[in-house]
Amino acid sequence: MRYLPQTDSDRQAMLATIGVESIDDLYVDVPRSAWLDGPVDLPHHQGELQVERALGAMAAKNLHGGNAPFFVGCGAYRHHVPASVDALIQRGEFLTSYTPYQPEVSQGTLQMLFEFQTMVAMLTGMDVANASMYDGASSAAEAVLMANRVTRRHRAVLSGGLHPHYRETVETYARYGDFEIASQDLDPDGTQDLAALIDENTSCVVVQAPDIMGRLSDLRALADACHHAGALLVAVVTEVVSLGLVKSPGETGADIVVCEGQSLGNPLGFGGPYLGLFATRDKYVRQMPGRLVGETADTEGKRGWVLTLSTREQHIRREKATSNICTNSGLCALAFTIHLSLLGEAGLTRLARLNHEAAQRTADELAGIDGVTVLNETYFNEFTVRLAKPAAGIVDAMAERGVLAGVPLSRFMPGDSRYTDLLAIAATEMTTDEEIAALAEGLREALS
Repeated sequence: MRYLPQTDSDRQAMLATIGVESIDDLYVDVPRSAWLDGPVDLPHHQGELQVERALGAMAAKNLHGGNAPFFVGCGAYRHHVPASVDALIQRGEFLTSYTPYQPEVSQGTLQMLFEFQTMVAMLTGMDVANASMYDGASSAAEAVLMANRVTRRHRAVLSGGLHPHYRETVETYARYGDFEIASQDLDPDGTQDLAALIDENTSCVVVQAPDIMGRLSDLRALADACHHAGALLVAVVTEVVSLGLVKSPGETGADIVVCEGQSLGNPLGFGGPYLGLFATRDKYVRQMPGRLVGETADTEGKRGWVLTLSTREQHIRREKATSNICTNSGLCALAFTIHLSLLGEAGLTRLARLNHEAAQRTADELAGIDGVTVLNETYFNEFTVRLAKPAAGIVDAMAERGVLAGVPLSRFMPGDSRYTDLLAIAATEMTTDEEIAALAEGLREALS
């Protein structure tokens, strides 16, 4: 009754008000073949304590990432989040704040978003960044829509190294957004010629660095090819910590940069909520989706913040909108901003080095195991190995040993034999020598 307070008479009064006789009448549009002929096969209702115990027992069957050697990556990474981040974002004025509809009243929220935008622009090497988006995948799709508007073309080229979830999101947008997709398959050997797919109808090329296999690449030649053809280069970064060590996408010629910001300030959290970063060049700012906070001065000359760009069309004239994403991941953006503020530039660089060094130690240890071949010549904190047995089975066997060994690439491309033996392995500052040893020992036994 705590969550279902209506009495039978309450329900009858509600049904009478809307003009139906029974609750079943509310489902007349659902085919009878889809109706259940009896109760759902679940236990009957229980008290709160009993439900907590039952769900806790079910959850205990999982191998928790915080309680085991953890080498899972592919777009979401286990990093240390300082305790001060959670302490600050749980303050009431932050935790309960949402998109302000009278924004200038919320100077604290706007200042935080202004600082966030500044950090994102600096990280990505771009001129301007927005006040965040839902996640990296939807940001990538929005970047394609933006490129279509800028170039007035309707064909996007997707790299084979783009995360399959990002690719699927872009394809969903394309299905209902009336634009064409040209893409390459993921090539385990690393050879792909994206420039050959560019034509006079191409609005953009979308490339991920590091890619889904962890490989780093120099984007400058591809950027030149895009610009020569009048297209834009969209750079995708799923591991934002890498920007503390590798050259920024802006420096290598990208026109739009989108990132998943989860790695800073935000835990893995069962897949969300996460944080989309979006940055571009000044000349394209009016085609950028989302909101943009700017600095100004009031009538007394005091510094203040306003929503510089938040076009009204996004709210009431959808056909004119730059995006139908009309909110931002404000609390996740705050966590990102606090974490990056605590690190500073030197701290971020050190964190990035720790990640790369952990991956180096892991790769060096695994390279000496029979049945394991490290495929990457370049990587940041994630690389791919080829195993002598199917990777999915090895991962299951390792989980039984209490080790989360990585992500089988066959999970993303089921039924394609080219990826059956490929395993993506990620290491971060959280990875210890003991965990690397447990991974290596487990792989030796599983492959023997």
